[in-house]
Amino acid sequence: MTRLLISTLALLALAVPAIAQDDAGGAPSFSEGDVITMDQIDKLKPFLPDEFWSNRDFFFYEGMQLEIGPANFDYSPPPVYKDATKKFSDQVRLGPESSLENYRAGQPFPMDKIDCKGDPEAGAKIAWNFMRRWGGAGGKARFYYSYWDRGEELPLYYEGNSSSVSLAFRPETEYDATGGDIFRGEKRYTAGGPHVEAPFDARGIMLLTYRYKDSYNPAATAKNDDTWVYVPTLRRVRRISTAQRTDAVSGTDFTFDDLFSFNGVVPQYEWECLGEQDVVAPVNSKQMAFPYNRDHNFGPYGLSFADDRWELRKAVKIRFVPNAADHPYKYKDIYIDVNSMEPLYSFAYDRKGELWKILWHNHRWSDAEGFEEYVGWEGVEEPRDLGVVSDIIVNVQTGTGNRIEFWDVSGTPMKSKGKIRRFIDVGRLTKGR
Repeated sequence: MTRLLISTLALLALAVPAIAQDDAGGAPSFSEGDVITMDQIDKLKPFLPDEFWSNRDFFFYEGMQLEIGPANFDYSPPPVYKDATKKFSDQVRLGPESSLENYRAGQPFPMDKIDCKGDPEAGAKIAWNFMRRWGGAGGKARFYYSYWDRGEELPLYYEGNSSSVSLAFRPETEYDATGGDIFRGEKRYTAGGPHVEAPFDARGIMLLTYRYKDSYNPAATAKNDDTWVYVPTLRRVRRISTAQRTDAVSGTDFTFDDLFSFNGVVPQYEWECLGEQDVVAPVNSKQMAFPYNRDHNFGPYGLSFADDRWELRKAVKIRFVPNAADHPYKYKDIYIDVNSMEPLYSFAYDRKGELWKILWHNHRWSDAEGFEEYVGWEGVEEPRDLGVVSDIIVNVQTGTGNRIEFWDVSGTPMKSKGKIRRFIDVGRLTKGR
């Protein structure tokens, strides 16, 4: 039980004219305010990835009420991030093995300058833009992690709260003197982890994970994450390995790197840009689930967002091919919203080249009604954060899947450097003793 939980919680610790067009879907036969029911889903087909449509029985169901929201609404990041892009992007370079060099803050490679068709490095550049997308100054949320087997929720679940903080690459001008670091000479760029509150036999487990700037280096000099866990039954803090990020988490269909479609190390993969496509996807949720509503209907398989608001978006499609011969995936295709760089869909293929897993996500806009928890902070006039609030993964070969819900997430930072120091101190975990 403890080993499974530790593996599971590691998941929770942390217009483009130059891009080629895929097959166009043409003008949509739906418009803002329409409600798509099961008998109308053919209207969505031209704007859904083929793999998703082929497995639509997991996602669309009788009684669904899919509301169409605005098309291509502006969810771009705040001025402070855009200003950092203008100021620093000219100095950024791809290094050996698609590593990132001279990055300071903002978008590493402005999307309007990327030539998907003509630049062989376009895929890696977009991957770095995805990894460095705007997400506020950290995060805090309550979470619920559930397991599903062909429509039945299994009794194994985890519930609690999680927090993280961005320690480096900060775009606020107050950090210019320290090169974007909160603390001078900082080697980490994020720190955080969850605190489990349920079920009873897991209550009190806490994790803290550091991710380092050196993870952006070529593989030979890259530094893996460090993770510590406090286990109440042992009454001690243990250090655990997170080096095997591509291993399946026991009892689930997730790997460590599947969170947000990709949460891995860019130089460990080969990247390709496959083009741009209009897609319809859940982008700014109206139907909030945990912790606001524990009984929200996710469809008969428990793995659907079809009873929510979806929007037409411009997406760029990239593919990674693992460098490691023992990686479980042959490749994965990821659809990324160009305007916000948030993940929409991804499709993982097994070593035989057969579709294995579908990952997709729901989001909330920081300015959306009901997002009272997300307040601004000094140095960022507008939060402008389109954050993922739920990850769903479906194993199409077995009918199993997992859902992570954290609808109240916000990127609001901690109030003082003193609080940040206490939060990122491993010694904090011992308070559970």
